Amino acid sequence: MTAESTQSDSAGSRAPESSRPTGLLDVLNVGALVLDADGRIVFWTPQAQELIGYTAEEALGKYAARLIIHPEHMQAVSELFADVLATGRSWAGAFPIRRKDGSTRLMEFRNMRLLDDLGDVYALGIAADHTLLQRVETDLALCEQLINQSPIGLALMDPDLRYLMVNPALSRIDGIPAEDHVGRHLRETLPFPDVDTVESALRQVLTTGTPLLDQYHVGRPPADPDHEHAWSLSFYRLEDPGGRVLGAAASVVDVTERHRAAAEADRARRRLALIASASTRVGTTLEVEQTARELADIAAPELADVVAVDVLDSVLACRRKRRPDSGPEFFRALALKASHPTVALRAADPPGDLATYEGDRLVTLCVHTGRPVLVRHVGEGDLPRIARDAEGTALLAQAGVHSYLAVPLIAHGEVLGALDLKRTRNPLPFDDDDVVLAGELATRAAVAIDNARWFQSVRNTAVTLQRSLLPDHPPHLSGLEVASRYQPAQATSEVGGDWYDVIPLADDRTALVVGDVMGNGIDAAATMGRLRTATCAYADLDLDPGEVLQHLDKITCDLEHYIVTCIYAVYDPRSRQVRIANAGHMPPALVRSGTSPELLDLPPGAPLGVGGVPFETTTVEFGAGDLLVLYTDGLVETRLHPIDDRLNVLLSFLDEPGRTLEEICDLLLYGLRNSDDHDDVALLIARAQ
Repeated sequence: MTAESTQSDSAGSRAPESSRPTGLLDVLNVGALVLDADGRIVFWTPQAQELIGYTAEEALGKYAARLIIHPEHMQAVSELFADVLATGRSWAGAFPIRRKDGSTRLMEFRNMRLLDDLGDVYALGIAADHTLLQRVETDLALCEQLINQSPIGLALMDPDLRYLMVNPALSRIDGIPAEDHVGRHLRETLPFPDVDTVESALRQVLTTGTPLLDQYHVGRPPADPDHEHAWSLSFYRLEDPGGRVLGAAASVVDVTERHRAAAEADRARRRLALIASASTRVGTTLEVEQTARELADIAAPELADVVAVDVLDSVLACRRKRRPDSGPEFFRALALKASHPTVALRAADPPGDLATYEGDRLVTLCVHTGRPVLVRHVGEGDLPRIARDAEGTALLAQAGVHSYLAVPLIAHGEVLGALDLKRTRNPLPFDDDDVVLAGELATRAAVAIDNARWFQSVRNTAVTLQRSLLPDHPPHLSGLEVASRYQPAQATSEVGGDWYDVIPLADDRTALVVGDVMGNGIDAAATMGRLRTATCAYADLDLDPGEVLQHLDKITCDLEHYIVTCIYAVYDPRSRQVRIANAGHMPPALVRSGTSPELLDLPPGAPLGVGGVPFETTTVEFGAGDLLVLYTDGLVETRLHPIDDRLNVLLSFLDEPGRTLEEICDLLLYGLRNSDDHDDVALLIARAQ
C-alpha cells in the first residue's frame, strides 16, 4: 500500500483543507519512507520523491540501500539499520543520499523502529534537505535570540487575541511574568485606559492585514502605578505560507523618557507663556483689588484649582510692621478663584473680608518667613494648618485638597501678603518647578499691588486735600439755587488745580467762580488756594468782574510760571442780570426757558498770568428758571474727539427740562467723563429763582 493510498483512505469523509503549504513541515519539505525488516521500501511519500527523485512506483519494493546509498557508505548504513531494528533506539544525523539523476544531496535523517499489530518490525525514515534545515534552524535561533534579548516588547496572539507567547521585555514593561500571559486576553494585561481602542485596532489588522504602526498610548503599569508611562505600539497580522491567519503580533516600545521629555518641554513652554501672559494681564490698573483678581485669573487653572490672594491689612493701611514675628496676622482677602465648582470656596475668606490667622497657620508662616510653604501631599494633620477654623478644615477635606502651596507677595523687600494655591482636581502634587513659577507670578503681581496700594493711598490723600480747599455752599443765597461737583482725575494721583467758589456779596448778589490752574501737584493746589483766597478778597471790594480778573492776573504773574483760566460772574437778583468776565476759560452754557441751550459768546480774554491784557465784562439777562453752567475743560476735552463736538454733546445733555440741579450735575459727569480721563473737573450750576 503506498502513502498516496493511505492518505486517500484516511481522508474518509472530509476533503483536504488546502493543497498549498500551510506549516513548517511543508516549508522544510519533509519526506518519509518505511522499510521492512529486509530493507525493502514499503512506503514512499511524494515529498520523498521530490527530495530523491524516484516515484513511488520506482521505489516501492526496492532495497533502499541499493537505491539511494553510495557503495562506500553501504556497510555503515547496514549496521545502523540493523541496530535500529534490533534495539529500537532511534538515530538522527546527516549523510549523503544518491538521487535518481546521479547527484548527491546531504540529507538530515531521523530513523526509528515501528511495530505493527502482528509484531512485524519496520524502520521509519524521515528526511529533509540538510542545507535547508540548517538555514531554518539558524533563522529560528536568530529569531529566538532577537525576541528574548530585544528591548522591544513582543507578543504573539491567536485570532481571539489570547496570548501565545511574550518575550522578557514585554514582561518587564507590564510587570506580569511571561508565563502568566499565555492564554489570557489582551485586555487583562494592558495598562492602558483606552484598551478598547487597542483591541479594535488589532481586530482591524486581523481583518485587513494592513499593519498599524507607532500607535502612541499612555498609562500606568502595575509595576509602577504611581508614574505615567508611554509606549509606541505596532500591530501585524501573522499568516502561514499558505495565507492562513494565525493571529497577530504586537511590538511595544517604551518611549516613557521621550514622553516625559516632550511633556516637560511642553510644560516649560506653557510656563513661559503663562509668565508672558502675566506680564500683560496683571497690573493693568492701579487698583489693588483688580490686580489681585488678575493674579488669581492667571493662576487658575494653569497652576492650581483653587487660588486665593490675601494681603496683610497693615499693608493696605500703608503701615509698616517689624519682622520677624510669630503671632497672628490680619489678612484682607482680595481675590478668590476656582477652576471648577468646589466646596473649597466656602472654606476661603470672601474678597473684602478681614480674617485673623494664628501664627501656626501655614499662610502666616509664609508671610513671617518670606519664604514659600510647600506641602506636596496634604494629610489629615496638614488641613488644620491650612484652614482658618474647624469648619474650613472639614470643607477642604470634602473638596479633596491633596497638595498645597503658599508663596509670599514681596515688593521692595516688604512682604505684602500671600498667594495661596490648592489642588483638588489636578492629580499632580505641587513640585519645585511649581514653586518657582508661583514665585515668579507672585513677584510680578506684588510689585503691581505695591504700586497700586501706594497710588490709592496718595490719591486718597490728594483728593482729601483738594476737597478741603473747595468751599461749602452758603446755607442761603438770595434768588439763586446752586449745585456743584468736583471730580478728581481717574488716571493720576496728583492734586489738581481746578476749583469753584460761591461767594455771597452785598445787596443779595452772588459771585460765581470757576477756575483751572494749569498743571497738577501740590504747587498747583497751593496756587489754586491762593487765587481762591484773593478772589474772595476782591469780591468783597464790590469790583467789576473784569477788574477782579485784572487783579488776579497781577497776582498770578508774581507766581512761578503758572497759567490760570477763570470765569468770574456776579448775579444780581434785583436786575435779573449776570455780569461775566472771562480769562481764557471754556465758554459757559446758558439755558433759558423755551429755547435751546447755548454757549455764551463772551470775549475770550487771555489766561491769568499772561499779564497786561484787559478783561471785558459782559452783561447777560438771567431770568427766573434760567440755568447757567460753569465748568473746567476736564469735563469736555478728550484726546479723541474735536472740542466742538464735545461742546455740542454738553448742550444736548442740558436740553432736558425738569431736572434738578443735582441730577444735571450727575448727568454731565457720567455722560461726558471716561474712567481714564487725565484731568480733574470743577462744575458749578446756578438757576435763578
